Amino acid sequence: MMQAQLAQAPGASVAPLLAVRDVSVVFGGIVALNGVSFDMHRGRILGLIGPNGAGKTTLFNCLSRLYQPSTGDILMEGESILSRPAHKIAEIGIGRTFQNVALFPNLSVLDNVRIGAHSRTTSDMISDSLKLNKVRRTEAAINERVHEILGYLHLESVAHTVVAGLPFGTQKRVELARALAAQPKILLLDEPAGGLNHEEVHVLGDLIRRIRDDRDVTVLLVEHHMGLVMSIADHVVALNFGKKLAEGTPAQVQADPDVIKAYLGSKDQ
Repeated sequence: MMQAQLAQAPGASVAPLLAVRDVSVVFGGIVALNGVSFDMHRGRILGLIGPNGAGKTTLFNCLSRLYQPSTGDILMEGESILSRPAHKIAEIGIGRTFQNVALFPNLSVLDNVRIGAHSRTTSDMISDSLKLNKVRRTEAAINERVHEILGYLHLESVAHTVVAGLPFGTQKRVELARALAAQPKILLLDEPAGGLNHEEVHVLGDLIRRIRDDRDVTVLLVEHHMGLVMSIADHVVALNFGKKLAEGTPAQVQADPDVIKAYLGSKDQ
Protein backbone atom coordinates (compact mmCIF):
# COMPACT_ATOMS: atom_id res chain seq x y z
CA MET A 1 0.00 0.00 0.00
CA MET A 2 1.11 3.56 -0.71
CA GLN A 3 0.59 4.64 2.90
CA ALA A 4 2.97 1.95 4.09
CA GLN A 5 5.60 3.19 1.67
CA LEU A 6 5.30 6.69 3.13
CA ALA A 7 6.26 5.58 6.62
CA GLN A 8 9.94 6.13 7.34
CA ALA A 9 12.22 5.01 10.12
CA PRO A 10 12.70 7.60 12.87
CA GLY A 11 15.36 10.10 11.86
CA ALA A 12 15.46 8.87 8.26
CA SER A 13 16.07 11.50 5.60
CA VAL A 14 14.39 11.08 2.22
CA ALA A 15 15.38 13.21 -0.76
CA PRO A 16 12.40 15.15 -2.12
CA LEU A 17 11.03 14.39 -5.56
CA LEU A 18 10.75 18.13 -6.20
CA ALA A 19 12.52 20.90 -4.28
CA VAL A 20 11.70 24.60 -4.54
CA ARG A 21 14.71 26.55 -3.30
CA ASP A 22 14.47 30.27 -2.42
CA VAL A 23 12.48 31.11 -5.56
CA SER A 24 11.74 34.76 -6.26
CA VAL A 25 9.99 36.29 -9.26
CA VAL A 26 10.00 40.01 -10.02
CA PHE A 27 7.88 41.56 -12.79
CA GLY A 28 8.98 45.11 -13.58
CA GLY A 29 9.71 45.93 -9.96
CA ILE A 30 6.68 44.05 -8.58
CA VAL A 31 7.71 41.13 -6.37
CA ALA A 32 5.36 38.25 -7.18
CA LEU A 33 7.35 35.64 -5.22
CA ASN A 34 9.85 36.34 -2.49
CA GLY A 35 12.26 33.57 -1.44
CA VAL A 36 9.79 30.66 -1.40
CA SER A 37 11.13 27.20 -0.47
CA PHE A 38 9.45 23.84 0.15
CA ASP A 39 9.82 20.14 -0.70
CA MET A 40 7.47 17.69 -2.40
CA HIS A 41 7.91 14.05 -1.42
CA ARG A 42 6.92 11.02 -3.47
CA GLY A 43 3.41 9.75 -3.07
CA ARG A 44 2.13 12.83 -1.26
CA ILE A 45 -0.59 15.34 -2.06
CA LEU A 46 0.65 18.86 -1.34
CA GLY A 47 -1.88 21.69 -1.18
CA LEU A 48 -0.74 25.19 -2.16
CA ILE A 49 -3.12 27.82 -0.79
CA GLY A 50 -3.34 31.57 -0.33
CA PRO A 51 -5.62 34.54 -0.97
CA ASN A 52 -5.89 36.08 -4.44
CA GLY A 53 -2.56 37.63 -5.41
CA ALA A 54 -0.59 35.44 -3.00
CA GLY A 55 1.70 34.13 -5.75
CA LYS A 56 0.24 30.65 -6.22
CA THR A 57 -0.19 30.89 -10.00
CA THR A 58 3.22 32.51 -10.42
CA LEU A 59 4.86 29.63 -8.57
CA PHE A 60 2.81 27.10 -10.52
CA ASN A 61 3.96 28.65 -13.78
CA CYS A 62 7.58 28.48 -12.62
CA LEU A 63 7.18 24.76 -11.92
CA SER A 64 5.73 24.15 -15.38
CA ARG A 65 8.39 26.43 -16.94
CA LEU A 66 6.06 29.09 -18.26
CA TYR A 67 7.91 31.61 -16.05
CA GLN A 68 11.62 31.86 -15.28
CA PRO A 69 12.43 32.65 -11.62
CA SER A 70 14.45 35.81 -11.05
CA THR A 71 16.47 33.99 -8.39
CA GLY A 72 16.48 30.56 -6.78
CA ASP A 73 16.20 27.07 -8.21
CA ILE A 74 13.73 24.24 -8.75
CA LEU A 75 15.11 20.70 -8.57
CA MET A 76 13.43 17.55 -9.89
CA GLU A 77 15.09 14.41 -8.49
CA GLY A 78 18.12 16.53 -7.61
CA GLU A 79 18.52 18.15 -11.06
CA SER A 80 17.60 21.76 -11.88
CA ILE A 81 14.69 22.11 -14.30
CA LEU A 82 15.33 25.77 -15.08
CA SER A 83 17.25 25.16 -18.30
CA ARG A 84 14.32 23.24 -19.78
CA PRO A 85 11.73 25.00 -21.99
CA ALA A 86 8.05 24.44 -21.22
CA HIS A 87 7.56 21.98 -24.10
CA LYS A 88 10.29 19.73 -22.67
CA ILE A 89 8.95 19.56 -19.11
CA ALA A 90 6.75 16.50 -19.72
CA GLU A 91 9.87 14.49 -20.59
CA ILE A 92 11.06 14.59 -16.98
CA GLY A 93 7.67 13.64 -15.56
CA ILE A 94 5.85 16.89 -14.81
CA GLY A 95 2.27 17.19 -16.04
CA ARG A 96 -0.34 19.86 -15.39
CA THR A 97 -3.90 20.96 -15.84
CA PHE A 98 -5.03 24.59 -16.16
CA GLN A 99 -7.45 26.77 -14.20
CA ASN A 100 -9.15 27.69 -17.48
CA VAL A 101 -9.43 24.49 -19.49
CA ALA A 102 -6.76 24.50 -22.22
CA LEU A 103 -7.95 21.75 -24.55
CA PHE A 104 -8.14 21.71 -28.35
CA PRO A 105 -11.88 22.48 -28.63
CA ASN A 106 -12.37 21.26 -32.19
CA LEU A 107 -10.72 17.87 -31.59
CA SER A 108 -12.33 14.81 -30.06
CA VAL A 109 -11.72 13.64 -26.51
CA LEU A 110 -9.64 10.77 -27.90
CA ASP A 111 -7.40 13.06 -29.94
CA ASN A 112 -6.89 15.47 -27.04
CA VAL A 113 -5.73 12.65 -24.80
CA ARG A 114 -3.51 11.22 -27.55
CA ILE A 115 -1.73 14.59 -27.71
CA GLY A 116 -0.83 14.18 -24.05
CA ALA A 117 0.60 10.73 -24.70
CA HIS A 118 2.65 12.00 -27.64
CA SER A 119 4.41 14.53 -25.40
CA ARG A 120 6.55 11.66 -24.07
CA THR A 121 7.49 10.13 -27.46
CA THR A 122 10.85 10.53 -29.21
CA SER A 123 9.83 9.87 -32.81
CA ASP A 124 10.76 12.27 -35.62
CA MET A 125 9.13 13.38 -38.87
CA ILE A 126 11.18 11.02 -41.06
CA SER A 127 10.41 7.97 -38.92
CA ASP A 128 6.75 8.91 -38.79
CA SER A 129 6.50 9.35 -42.55
CA LEU A 130 8.19 6.00 -43.22
CA LYS A 131 5.99 4.21 -40.69
CA LEU A 132 8.98 2.39 -39.23
CA ASN A 133 8.41 -0.59 -36.94
CA LYS A 134 9.44 1.47 -33.92
CA VAL A 135 6.82 4.08 -34.75
CA ARG A 136 4.10 1.45 -35.20
CA ARG A 137 4.98 -0.10 -31.83
CA THR A 138 4.92 3.32 -30.19
CA GLU A 139 1.53 4.14 -31.70
CA ALA A 140 0.11 0.81 -30.52
CA ALA A 141 1.37 1.46 -27.00
CA ILE A 142 -0.09 4.99 -27.05
CA ASN A 143 -3.48 3.72 -28.22
CA GLU A 144 -3.51 1.15 -25.42
CA ARG A 145 -2.53 3.74 -22.81
CA VAL A 146 -5.08 6.29 -24.02
CA HIS A 147 -7.98 3.83 -23.98
CA GLU A 148 -6.97 2.59 -20.52
CA ILE A 149 -7.03 6.18 -19.19
CA LEU A 150 -10.38 6.93 -20.86
CA GLY A 151 -11.78 3.88 -19.11
CA TYR A 152 -10.18 4.84 -15.80
CA LEU A 153 -11.82 8.30 -15.90
CA HIS A 154 -15.14 7.01 -17.34
CA LEU A 155 -14.75 8.90 -20.60
CA GLU A 156 -15.20 6.01 -23.06
CA SER A 157 -18.75 7.07 -23.95
CA VAL A 158 -17.55 10.49 -25.17
CA ALA A 159 -14.24 9.36 -26.70
CA HIS A 160 -15.27 10.44 -30.20
CA THR A 161 -17.16 13.57 -29.12
CA VAL A 162 -15.73 16.99 -29.98
CA VAL A 163 -14.57 18.59 -26.73
CA ALA A 164 -16.30 21.94 -27.32
CA GLY A 165 -19.71 20.29 -26.98
CA LEU A 166 -19.06 18.74 -23.57
CA PRO A 167 -20.09 20.08 -20.14
CA PHE A 168 -17.39 21.98 -18.27
CA GLY A 169 -16.96 19.27 -15.63
CA THR A 170 -16.39 16.65 -18.32
CA GLN A 171 -13.88 18.91 -20.07
CA LYS A 172 -11.94 19.10 -16.80
CA ARG A 173 -11.80 15.29 -16.71
CA VAL A 174 -10.56 15.27 -20.32
CA GLU A 175 -7.78 17.66 -19.38
CA LEU A 176 -6.88 15.43 -16.45
CA ALA A 177 -6.83 12.44 -18.81
CA ARG A 178 -4.50 14.30 -21.17
CA ALA A 179 -2.11 15.07 -18.30
CA LEU A 180 -2.14 11.44 -17.13
CA ALA A 181 -1.47 10.19 -20.66
CA ALA A 182 2.02 11.72 -20.40
CA GLN A 183 2.70 9.37 -17.44
CA PRO A 184 3.75 12.12 -15.01
CA LYS A 185 5.63 11.58 -11.77
CA ILE A 186 4.25 14.90 -10.52
CA LEU A 187 0.79 16.16 -11.44
CA LEU A 188 0.19 19.91 -11.07
CA LEU A 189 -3.52 20.62 -10.65
CA ASP A 190 -4.50 24.27 -11.08
CA GLU A 191 -7.88 25.03 -9.45
CA PRO A 192 -9.45 21.69 -10.48
CA ALA A 193 -12.59 22.38 -8.39
CA GLY A 194 -13.35 25.67 -10.16
CA GLY A 195 -16.84 25.63 -11.66
CA LEU A 196 -17.82 22.33 -10.01
CA ASN A 197 -20.81 21.83 -7.71
CA HIS A 198 -20.58 20.36 -4.19
CA GLU A 199 -21.11 16.77 -5.28
CA GLU A 200 -18.62 17.09 -8.15
CA VAL A 201 -16.00 18.48 -5.73
CA HIS A 202 -16.49 15.48 -3.43
CA VAL A 203 -16.07 13.10 -6.37
CA LEU A 204 -12.98 15.04 -7.48
CA GLY A 205 -11.36 14.64 -4.06
CA ASP A 206 -11.86 10.87 -4.16
CA LEU A 207 -10.49 10.79 -7.72
CA ILE A 208 -7.32 12.73 -6.84
CA ARG A 209 -6.58 10.36 -3.96
CA ARG A 210 -7.26 7.36 -6.19
CA ILE A 211 -4.91 8.69 -8.89
CA ARG A 212 -2.18 9.15 -6.28
CA ASP A 213 -2.62 5.63 -4.93
CA ASP A 214 -3.36 3.71 -8.15
CA ARG A 215 -0.92 5.42 -10.49
CA ASP A 216 1.95 6.32 -8.12
CA VAL A 217 1.62 10.02 -8.91
CA THR A 218 2.68 12.83 -6.58
CA VAL A 219 0.19 15.73 -6.65
CA LEU A 220 0.57 19.49 -6.19
CA LEU A 221 -2.87 21.02 -5.79
CA VAL A 222 -3.44 24.76 -6.16
CA GLU A 223 -6.98 25.38 -4.99
CA HIS A 224 -9.28 28.00 -3.42
CA HIS A 225 -11.71 25.35 -2.20
CA MET A 226 -10.40 24.91 1.35
CA GLY A 227 -12.67 21.97 2.09
CA LEU A 228 -11.12 20.00 -0.77
CA VAL A 229 -7.52 20.89 0.12
CA MET A 230 -7.84 20.16 3.82
CA SER A 231 -9.63 16.86 3.23
CA ILE A 232 -7.13 15.30 0.83
CA ALA A 233 -3.73 17.02 1.28
CA ASP A 234 -0.97 15.37 3.31
CA HIS A 235 0.93 18.65 3.55
CA VAL A 236 -0.05 22.28 2.96
CA VAL A 237 1.98 25.37 2.04
CA ALA A 238 0.29 28.74 2.49
CA LEU A 239 1.44 31.84 0.60
CA ASN A 240 0.59 35.50 1.08
CA PHE A 241 1.96 38.50 -0.81
CA GLY A 242 4.54 36.25 -2.48
CA LYS A 243 6.01 34.86 0.76
CA LYS A 244 5.56 31.51 2.47
CA LEU A 245 3.21 32.20 5.36
CA ALA A 246 2.94 28.73 6.91
CA GLU A 247 3.67 25.07 6.19
CA GLY A 248 2.61 21.81 7.80
CA THR A 249 -0.25 19.37 8.06
CA PRO A 250 -3.73 20.62 7.13
CA ALA A 251 -4.62 20.90 10.84
CA GLN A 252 -1.47 22.87 11.62
CA VAL A 253 -1.98 25.32 8.76
CA GLN A 254 -5.68 25.80 9.49
CA ALA A 255 -4.83 26.71 13.09
CA ASP A 256 -1.95 29.04 12.23
CA PRO A 257 -2.77 32.62 13.36
CA ASP A 258 -1.07 34.19 10.33
CA VAL A 259 -3.12 32.04 7.95
CA ILE A 260 -6.34 32.91 9.77
CA LYS A 261 -5.44 36.60 9.60
CA ALA A 262 -4.59 36.42 5.88
CA TYR A 263 -7.96 34.85 5.04
CA LEU A 264 -10.25 36.50 7.57
CA GLY A 265 -8.44 39.70 8.46
CA SER A 266 -8.14 41.00 12.01
CA LYS A 267 -9.68 43.74 14.14
CA ASP A 268 -6.50 45.78 13.68
CA GLN A 269 -6.85 45.91 9.90
